Amino acid sequence: INSSVPGDTVAPWPWYNNLTIANSSVVLVDGAKRDRLIWPGDMHVITPSLFVSISDDAAITNSIDNLFSLQNASGKLPYAGYPFKQDTYSATYHLYNLIGVSDYYKFTDDLDYVKGKWDAWKLGLNFSLNFIDETGLMNVTSPDDWLRFGQGGHNIEANAILYFTINQGLDLASALNDSSIVTSWQNYAAGIKAAANNLLWNETAGLYHDNETTTLMPQDGNSWAVLANLTNNATQASSISKSLAARWGPYGAPAVEADNAVSPFIGAFELEAHLLANNVSAALELMRLEWGFMLDDPRMTNSTFMEGYAFDGQTHYAPYTNDPRISHAHGWSTGPTAFMTQYIAGIQLVSAGGRTWKIAPKLGDLKTAHAGFSTTVGSFEVFTNVTGNGDVSIDFSTPVGTTGGVAVPYPPCAGIMTIHERNRRCKDVILDVQAAEDQNGDIEVEGLIGGDWELRFSCAK
Repeated sequence: INSSVPGDTVAPWPWYNNLTIANSSVVLVDGAKRDRLIWPGDMHVITPSLFVSISDDAAITNSIDNLFSLQNASGKLPYAGYPFKQDTYSATYHLYNLIGVSDYYKFTDDLDYVKGKWDAWKLGLNFSLNFIDETGLMNVTSPDDWLRFGQGGHNIEANAILYFTINQGLDLASALNDSSIVTSWQNYAAGIKAAANNLLWNETAGLYHDNETTTLMPQDGNSWAVLANLTNNATQASSISKSLAARWGPYGAPAVEADNAVSPFIGAFELEAHLLANNVSAALELMRLEWGFMLDDPRMTNSTFMEGYAFDGQTHYAPYTNDPRISHAHGWSTGPTAFMTQYIAGIQLVSAGGRTWKIAPKLGDLKTAHAGFSTTVGSFEVFTNVTGNGDVSIDFSTPVGTTGGVAVPYPPCAGIMTIHERNRRCKDVILDVQAAEDQNGDIEVEGLIGGDWELRFSCAK
């Protein structure tokens, strides 16, 4: 039933496994029906979900600490936490260990924690950079990943994640005033981007190939290409969004790289890709198809999200040979928890902890969105309401001492937009909005101070 025991069968192994996996009071693990191990890949979805809900810092740092304690002298980080086989190498999950540190820093502004991990972090990234060959791409030598099939070679998913990780590292280096690696890492990143687009992009399909030896165009790698900004332009990102959406069935988005299994883990990355490509309607529709199915189906718990299932809606997950093994309460499937807050309600942390921020609601066909969460810097909250005739009201609060801006999709009409700080700590911003033929962009206002704000727009009568 779970990965702590050999094989993929049920008997004779019991559910109960008594083992200390970490010297900590709390860590992030798979559900009780699975292996109860710390998985760095899962954490990239779970960490934002935690921070916008219960904000359990200790669970995150304890998990990262446990994983980094298993790093070996070469820089290799674990595929999973103790007691998983530590000789197993995964090119992607190795990188997720590194991303875990930058994810934590994004929500906490805890630079001291990053300092304590920085030497190990650089060693870990340089370990991955050693796999880059003459093409400019990382050559993946291990099949281990999120249980997708065919991982290896100049894989688009692994290279997009590496490109993303390098850029996260450059941001951390800037925060730490470490310029020693900047030029080298920038050059590696530029090489990956150029090579991926030259070798793997299919203009006709609007998607990347898994590698240059196959015609398969995966969900994971194409989603990650948008997340990582591996694409050359917005048109390319939009093409990926449209092409991925064209594959959907009535129960969600297929991972063609896993026998068309529906993976809410990779589906979360596709969700974010649609949002970053400004295809909000696709993101909302995918949430309704995939996560709505999991919430409503009588075979589910109706309160948690399962690990994966078949494209036809059957509770079968292609990587497993027995269906009872599938977890019905899996942290890696919680992507919408954070994305509804960050993209739909629009609370975006521009710098660590939200010392600079952006309020950018994208409601799509929704009329109302309300969200909030706290970081070590303070509390953020936004409430947006739109009407059918184009009127918009946004009430938002951000911590005093911070700065930021607001972005509003261009309304379908002309009118006056007023942005007012309720405590009158600064002058109102008043904009005369003119109707425009191209209404795809945003009205953006920068230079706002932290406080309690209200934005109002009404169409001219």
